[in-house]
Amino acid sequence: MSRTLWAGARLVGGATVLAVLVWRLGAGPFLDGIRTISAWPLAAAAGIAVVTTVCCAWRWSIVARGLGVRVPLGAAIAAYYRSQFLNTTLPGGVLGDVHRGVRHGRDVGDLGRGLRAVAWERSAGQVVQLVLALVVLLILPSPVRASMPIVAGAVVASALAVVLLARMLPRQGPSRWARTLRTANADVRDGLLARSAWPGVTVASVVVVIGHAATFLIAARTAGSAASAIQVLPLTLIVLLAMGVPTNIAGWGPREGVTAWAFGAAGLGADRGLSTAVVYGVLVLVASLPGAGVLAVAWIHRYVARRAHDGAPVLPSQAEPTWRPVHDDKPVPATHMGPAVRPERLEPIRWRTPATAEPKGVTRG
Repeated sequence: MSRTLWAGARLVGGATVLAVLVWRLGAGPFLDGIRTISAWPLAAAAGIAVVTTVCCAWRWSIVARGLGVRVPLGAAIAAYYRSQFLNTTLPGGVLGDVHRGVRHGRDVGDLGRGLRAVAWERSAGQVVQLVLALVVLLILPSPVRASMPIVAGAVVASALAVVLLARMLPRQGPSRWARTLRTANADVRDGLLARSAWPGVTVASVVVVIGHAATFLIAARTAGSAASAIQVLPLTLIVLLAMGVPTNIAGWGPREGVTAWAFGAAGLGADRGLSTAVVYGVLVLVASLPGAGVLAVAWIHRYVARRAHDGAPVLPSQAEPTWRPVHDDKPVPATHMGPAVRPERLEPIRWRTPATAEPKGVTRG
């Protein structure tokens, strides 16, 4: 019940943000953003998405290998496209990642590790994005620059507190907390901080953040913003951080609210910011469409396999007989198998296959 309430609260939160935006700014910025979209921004976003998706899949493959649940890069790319499409079309914005973790866990026979590999991979990307955002917001002018030293100090203090707390808590013993700490420590050590893991995870995450920021800059230019990249970049990183909030409807909600606020606070116009967020949402959705193709191909494969299984010949030991032979001297009732016959005149047993209701003549020796 609590999960249902939380899911409902997230949807209500995203819907509330969108309703407030329509109330304050009207539907014009939404419609203006859609009208300004043309072919070249869609093509550019799709091209950037290829690079970012490959990097995300590579990061996932590195983390999964460290946790002992390998995933080939090709399969990781297809699964990542599928999860991105589900994230941009289903409520919450994270159901695609959950689906990816569950599928991978079932494929390797370890659901827990499959889910943890996805969780740590996503967490690593968020940490790198947070670090880059702090650096950029400390250097470049933005509506939050004055408060950034305090924010950066709070983030560093929180990280140190988490590390110290993890070291102070007992890791030995059969308690649930001890087992959780041991598992988390092993996952971070082997999946994220190993010498063969952290450089690739870091590089992939940096490229992903750059790709998302470039897509947002394209969206801003498409929406008609004349601001320079130096002006928009800090706002972009603020919006990317807000997009990590799971209170949304298929990605819509906090992204549009924060973009409208950031552009308005920077003097670029809240309505322009809302149009930019709408364009960005459409670009991301179109760029994730290969994931729909992955889902369609998987459905076709399952359908063909199911039909092949249904039409395959069934061994006599696995089939259901249309009738059973009688081993006494009494005639077989006509209601069971037609005209009455004596046991010595029984025909060979016929067996029914799942593909048809008509009995086929399969002789059992």
